[in-house]
Amino acid sequence: MNTIYLLPFFFTLLLSTFSLAAEAKIELGIDRLFSDPYAKLLQGKKIGLITNQTGVNRSLETTMQLFIQHQKRYGYELKAFFAPEHGIFGESYAEESIATIKSVGGIPIYSLHGETRRPTKEMLKAISLLVFDIQDIGSRTYTFASTLFYVMEEAAKQHIPVLVLDRPNPINGIVIDGPMLEKEFRSFIGYVNVPYCHGMTIGELARLFNEQYAIKCDLHIVPMKGWKRSMSFEETGLTWIPTSPNIPEASTVCFYPITGPVGEIAPVSIGIGYTLPFKVIGAPWIQADLFASALNQYQLPGVIFHPTRFKPFAGRFAKKSCQGVLITITDRQRFLPVTTQYAILSALKALYPKQMNEGIKAFEEKQNNFFKSCGTQEIFKILKTKKTAFEELKTIHSKERAEFLVTRKKFILSDYQ
Repeated sequence: MNTIYLLPFFFTLLLSTFSLAAEAKIELGIDRLFSDPYAKLLQGKKIGLITNQTGVNRSLETTMQLFIQHQKRYGYELKAFFAPEHGIFGESYAEESIATIKSVGGIPIYSLHGETRRPTKEMLKAISLLVFDIQDIGSRTYTFASTLFYVMEEAAKQHIPVLVLDRPNPINGIVIDGPMLEKEFRSFIGYVNVPYCHGMTIGELARLFNEQYAIKCDLHIVPMKGWKRSMSFEETGLTWIPTSPNIPEASTVCFYPITGPVGEIAPVSIGIGYTLPFKVIGAPWIQADLFASALNQYQLPGVIFHPTRFKPFAGRFAKKSCQGVLITITDRQRFLPVTTQYAILSALKALYPKQMNEGIKAFEEKQNNFFKSCGTQEIFKILKTKKTAFEELKTIHSKERAEFLVTRKKFILSDYQ
């Protein structure tokens, strides 16, 4: 194609980018860092930056590039990058091991999802300040929060301060749902005892980590300006950068805790390998209208189910016609992701006991990963032994979740009330 015909496209794209930035309703931690009173925290420091492709300001300038270009002006030296799961650019798949590499500018990029998931003493020897800027998705099982916890622990051992640049909980700061984490299932995919959906920002979680787990790190937070707890990510006016290959859109974060665990225990497709990851549930043996009707009878808050048909490109049931439901969230402040998950599992067990029992039996070989993800064995036990499961599933850790609501109050940042 002739270059001249591409110019209008690129001009439109550029205008669109600046328009999105102008409409942003909030300032992120990175937007506020290079101004008083926060910039002085950088002066004279040798900095290690924990970030990835999601580290951008509201104008879509990358945190990596901002830290490189502001070194002389703010009197610090950037010594290293640290990359979480999925890599520094987010192109790697879940659980894929990432190698430590050198960047183009000669600054090392240390992997925290390869040979080690913690920064080593050798990696930290030239560092006097660690800065964390990564967009989380609001579910306990996403490993970015575990990486922050590990960084804080290792920083405390080496007496290195940690500075967290805060970002929104993209679900919102209100929705709290799902089981807590039982101690025996603590792992990298679930390291702290908070509900599956906790309603906290990454900065608030850092405060909870530091006190509840006695890390005693020299912790500093650069809070956002203008973010309200009721905000979904779309309401911030910010541009969503995919946090990993299967979280392509801001709305996907709301579906991940609904269907992610379903795909582990039930023999169904959850849209992985299709265009709607986590937003559909289907299988060749499901009757779409029947399944949708059964789920809508639960009258769950803020969510409805539409009959749908789809054919995955890859993964489970690749190239096979599936029927099932498309999940639609109608009220982001009222919907309960894990409670919705319980309804789906219960409806599958009631309507398709043969397929579910076969799936549960096959699943038993890898059940420990599911327990680590959920934080408890109770979901599996109820599904395995009960014909009707929803009412019992809803009560899992309800008392502990109520206690968490009280505990978390002291870690909530007053900027976001």
